[in-house]
Formats: sequence, C-alpha cells, structure tokens
Amino acid sequence: MSDNRLSVFKTYKLYVGGKFPRSESGRVYEVTDSKGKWLANAPQSSRKDARDAVVAARKAFGGWSGATAYNRGQILYRVAEMLEGRKDQFVREVADAEGLSKSKAAAVVDAAIDRWVWYAGWTDKIGQVVGGANPVAGPFFNLSTPEPTGVVTVLAPQESSFLGLVSVIAPVIATGNTAVVIASADSPLPALSLGEVLATSDLPGGVVNILSGKTSEIATPLASHQDVNAIDLTGADAALAKELEIAAADNLKRVLRPQPVDSDDTADWTADPGTHRLTAFLETKTVWHPTGALGVSGSSY
Repeated sequence: MSDNRLSVFKTYKLYVGGKFPRSESGRVYEVTDSKGKWLANAPQSSRKDARDAVVAARKAFGGWSGATAYNRGQILYRVAEMLEGRKDQFVREVADAEGLSKSKAAAVVDAAIDRWVWYAGWTDKIGQVVGGANPVAGPFFNLSTPEPTGVVTVLAPQESSFLGLVSVIAPVIATGNTAVVIASADSPLPALSLGEVLATSDLPGGVVNILSGKTSEIATPLASHQDVNAIDLTGADAALAKELEIAAADNLKRVLRPQPVDSDDTADWTADPGTHRLTAFLETKTVWHPTGALGVSGSSY
C-alpha cells in the first residue's frame, strides 16, 4: 500500500427527516478543538432549515406518539447498542470538543450511553408514576394518563457536547414527543455524529432532527413557530432565554427554563437526572367512564 495515501475528510451534515442535507443556505463554519486546531466545517443552519425540521418532526409525531411505550423502549435501546459499537469515534470527538484526555472522554461517553439506556427503561414506566385512577364521588372510573406534548425544540447544552446532549434528547423522545435539536454552537460534531447513529437504528426519520450553527439564529424562529409545542432552553444564556420565553408565549408553548448551575457555571450532567425531564413535556389526559350497575341492589364496581 502507498504511504502517500490521502485521508478522507469527513463531511458533517444536518440530520432532518431521516436524511442528511446540507444547509439550504450553503453556509458552513469552522469547528476547532479546545486549543484552536481546526477539526471540521459544520453546516450553519438557516431559518429555512429550522422550518424544514419542524415539518419533519410534525410528520413523524403521529407514528411515534402512537407507538407502544414498550416499542419505543426497544428502539431507544437499539440506539444505545449502536452508540456502544461506535464508542471509539465518540471518545475522539468528545475529547477534541471538550479538551479532555482520552480516558476522561471515554468515561463521559460511557456515562452518556448508560444515560440513554436509563431513559429507554422509563418509556413503559413513566405512565405508572404520573398516571393513575382518581377517587370520585359517583359510579365512574376516572383515569389520568400522560400523553406527549408534541414537537419540542431542544437547545442542547453548550459545554457538555455529548453527555448533556443525550440527557436532553432522550427524555423528550422516550415519552413520545418528536424533537428539533440545536447542537452546541462551538462543539456540534458529537451531535451531528449522533444523527448518523439514529439514522442506522430503528428510530423513524423525523423523530429527532439535529441542526448546527448559531444558537440564537436558529432558536429565535423556532421559539415563535406556531407548530412547535414546547421548548427546552438548556443551551441558552440568560438574555437569550428571556427573549425566547417571550416569543414562546405567543402560542402558549411549554417552556423548560435553564436549570441552576454550580459555581463553575456548568451544569453537573453526571448527577442523577431524576424524572423531571420526562415529565416536563407530558400532558395529562383524564377520562371519565361510567362503571355501570350490578344487580337490583344498585351496587357498582
């Protein structure tokens, strides 16, 4: 073999509707590592790309929300299997993105895969936690069950390019929502590679759509989009979060505000995530049903 072989540089693309388009604007921007070394050119998404992602997410919502919770769990677990098989790639990308040693990056990737499996296990259990039968005065069953909110815009964490990313995407789709994800502006490569994993798993196209570029440029039209039902502001700074929250009020979107951060101004994504992200984008449907009478005594069950 020739020692003069030229390596094949990877072309990173968006992930929208199960496909890998370039930005419709044709723009790209340079992504560098923590030391300023060039890594790749990432697509710089436009407002049109954001609108296309919403269309894809809405189209996928019916099938994904209508799937059984058990089936969603199986599909999410399949994604974890695919992540495990490409672990070396993600270790390299996370190390470059976050300036970590290989061993520390490997620990982050392991934690992210474990986090994905954890959320996969919740798909058919969260309904039992937040739903139930309500006591009522009268011969009725009164049952409350959770249902997904709809299309959710997710602003991924800026600093935690993979563990934080998984921690905000997985709970949204585990509960039957579809997502339009805005990757970390400075470290988008792990997110764009995640799109390749999702495309080769059993996840239907459009359930997760991943955009890269300037967070404020992409998030602003999504926050005011009438077909977006909710927005997670994790990756927004205080000023942008306030602006987006005001825009989101136009069609009464559900808004998950950025969580409190520690003294280093970075959220602790290694902590137990709890269930608050699972319940953040769920609606509660309550159904009344007559029990009927048994016998002449008028007793009911």
